[in-house]
Amino acid sequence: MDAVNRTRVRWILIGWTFLISAIAYLDRVNISIAGKAIAKEFQLTDIQLGYVFSAFVLGYALFQAPGGRMADRFGPRRTLTIAVVWWAIFTTLVVMVPSTLASSLILLIGIRFALGIGEAVVYPSSNRLVAEWIPSRERGLANGLIFAGVGAGAGVTPPLIVYVMETYGWHWSFVVSAAIGLAAGAVWWFIARDKPAEHPWVNAGERELIEAGLPHAKKSESLGVPWGRILASRELWMMTLSYFAYGYSAYIFFTWFFIYLNSVRGLDLKASRWWAMLPFIAMALASPVGGWISDRITATRGARIGRCGIAVVGIAFAAIFIALGTQVESAKLAAVVLAGGAGALYLSQSSFWAVTAEIAGPSSGTVSGIMNMGGQLGGALTASLSPWIAREYGWTASFLAAAGLCALASAAWFLVDPSRRLFEADSTPR
Repeated sequence: MDAVNRTRVRWILIGWTFLISAIAYLDRVNISIAGKAIAKEFQLTDIQLGYVFSAFVLGYALFQAPGGRMADRFGPRRTLTIAVVWWAIFTTLVVMVPSTLASSLILLIGIRFALGIGEAVVYPSSNRLVAEWIPSRERGLANGLIFAGVGAGAGVTPPLIVYVMETYGWHWSFVVSAAIGLAAGAVWWFIARDKPAEHPWVNAGERELIEAGLPHAKKSESLGVPWGRILASRELWMMTLSYFAYGYSAYIFFTWFFIYLNSVRGLDLKASRWWAMLPFIAMALASPVGGWISDRITATRGARIGRCGIAVVGIAFAAIFIALGTQVESAKLAAVVLAGGAGALYLSQSSFWAVTAEIAGPSSGTVSGIMNMGGQLGGALTASLSPWIAREYGWTASFLAAAGLCALASAAWFLVDPSRRLFEADSTPR
């Protein structure tokens, strides 16, 4: 069929997954913007607030592999629809905790942990969608667009949440976040299908294009990769190690960056909400650009250079920018330099997810879930460890620790070979 008449439903689904990704980050970053107000109402220290931050990431991390298996078994359509309802419930429950209750801190930790469980399915589900819907040559861009939602959601959160807080109070900022998620979930249920063959909007031309570009053989589509082969993969563990260090660095921006600008660098609330957007704008722009570059290089030089090379270079530059940002005296210039670090970090984002989809095929949800668990454990660590390092050694040391881990994350990619596909019986993991 002529390319002009070929449908492009796959990009509609990727576009809506971008939106769900953005809403997921709205639901998780809102608490960092409202953090000072919550700490004041519940009389929490920074360390205790860090426990609340970490509880979400811990629940999110621990349920990555189960969430990925769920996406592999039930498909991204049902899995994501159930997830957004779950988010709405536990996002709203935060505002119902009485501040006078002796166990309020424990309740806040429990609710955020449960919210993390619900959000754990987002990216394994999106990777399962990519594995079924997106030809290999388009996977860098597709994953880049999905993860641009991270920057978009986190970027819009500071002005939106501050506006709602100033107008209606911090409680309503959580209710608004929940309502937005429910609306997006309803649309997702209507437009999404797990496979191209199941979608009434997909014509023969698009279906043929997708099927021709999938790396896994027809016979393996309904079969999951055995756990033993998954857990023996050097590629998986190197990417998981890299994503742990990556997650540690990224979560400084999601949890402490707004408070850092406001309380440490001395920007007022109004200025902080705008300057705190910069890292997330950089993430939103860099993620699809990195994916597009990765696709182009992969097409001409192969996946080892196109996927792994962009990860090595992007994360290495992130280490440099984050370290330099701590040495800048001007608060606003520091925000710009640190935002450069966040953008460089997200140039490599699509590489993680494109490679897991390539090597895992019908078990891409499970494999990417394990990898993402590493990233979120890193995020959980930084949420609690960063304020402790800051208290003992200063905030410069907190950011330098993140820069050092970026260097480790970059180096790990030298040991990743995207051609080692787990679903191929003759491709024994090393």
